[in-house]
Amino acid sequence: MTMLKKERRRISRIYMDSYSATQETVYVYAENYGCVANRFDMELMLGQLIKEGYRLAADPKKADVLLINTCGVKKPTEDRISERIRRLSRLDKPLIIAGCLPRINIKAIQRVAPNFAVMLDPKSVDRIVNAVRLAREGKRGIIFFSDTVPMKLDLPIYRTSRVIGIIMISEGCLGSCAYCCVRFARGILHSFPMEAIVKKVREAVLDDAKEIWLTSQDCGAYGADIDANLAELLRRCCEVPGRFLIRVGMMNPRHVLKILPELADSFKNEKIFNFLHLPVQSGDDEVLRKMNRGYSVREFEEIVRTFRKEVPKLTLATDIICGFPGEDLRAFENTIHLVEEIKPDVVNISKFFPRPRTPAEKMRQLDAKLIKSRSRRLSEIVRRISWRKNEEWIGWEGEILVDEKGKGSSWIGRNFAYKPIVVRSDKNLIGRFLKVRVTRAFPTYLEADIQKIRI
Repeated sequence: MTMLKKERRRISRIYMDSYSATQETVYVYAENYGCVANRFDMELMLGQLIKEGYRLAADPKKADVLLINTCGVKKPTEDRISERIRRLSRLDKPLIIAGCLPRINIKAIQRVAPNFAVMLDPKSVDRIVNAVRLAREGKRGIIFFSDTVPMKLDLPIYRTSRVIGIIMISEGCLGSCAYCCVRFARGILHSFPMEAIVKKVREAVLDDAKEIWLTSQDCGAYGADIDANLAELLRRCCEVPGRFLIRVGMMNPRHVLKILPELADSFKNEKIFNFLHLPVQSGDDEVLRKMNRGYSVREFEEIVRTFRKEVPKLTLATDIICGFPGEDLRAFENTIHLVEEIKPDVVNISKFFPRPRTPAEKMRQLDAKLIKSRSRRLSEIVRRISWRKNEEWIGWEGEILVDEKGKGSSWIGRNFAYKPIVVRSDKNLIGRFLKVRVTRAFPTYLEADIQKIRI
């Protein structure tokens, strides 16, 4: 047996073995909400539970313990998750509530689930096995909050996708955005060692991952606390042998500016998707100042110009908040002008909602109807731009990696620019590389015909 096969078998055992650790079979039902970092945390919790012999249940009514990993970044999200917590608590089973919401708004959770078993914050995912044990023993109202970040990359992991390997490169951020409550849950920047990250990339690739998602609250800030940077990390990750592609997560323009030339150069590597997620949040400098974002519109445009010059066929994704306090008509028109000028491929639009304990909560709020109207107008503009940008891909022929099952007989793959491309086949194409030709374009995806199925 080759060393490569031995290593793959060893890594697989992290997910598959040690069911004999507990004599009684205990089933845990798990639900996850929120960002990619939350998904990574859930995979860590599942990995630890499976290693200790717990099984996963598909139905909460048939489980012994319930686990929900929460998000609280927006008020509508909090309301939706709170209602879900309320419904799960009515099943009269031990309920463990993890994720960001416990740190953001613990009172909201206590109102809907006063008889919860255990709460965990993102820095306490390494205590999930103890939490389940205590919940099974009948303990209630236990809170596990930590001020220190565990070495998450040393914890066992259960990948929820056999194609995608998620790796957190840092916890927390260096920002103090006026609207953000996630920093109360994730804390200040704590970068994980570069060697540990590269090791996890190597392990994921050996375990047949073909996409590596590097995630954090701000990938652009990686290494600022350990005398390293993202460009250096990407170069090291690309040296890992194997056929795989890296998706780099969201980056604050403020920190990208400090390493712009070398970061753009690192994106030239064929192992990195031509995909840049760069949230601008507003196209008006005064609003950006009130948000405490730490950059100007001109600096954001400079980053976009540099990346587009260095990385052909770049897919640009950005985020915009509509209705932030102080956004007058002129500021909103400036945002529209920016969007029409830079023409991003993807724009995630959020209506502003004040979050607990943030500076923006104390600012004078805009009328909800006005915010909704502006969001609708901006969405229509974005939809037209995205559609036109996608139409440029009609007739393109090339390779995609199928990483998701679609509806019916459809499958979703990604090309080198991370464009979602839908194909149809009765075969299971997950993890397969396909040669395709794009035939149709829509605002959020492309359709293609399969020309050849590869390994």
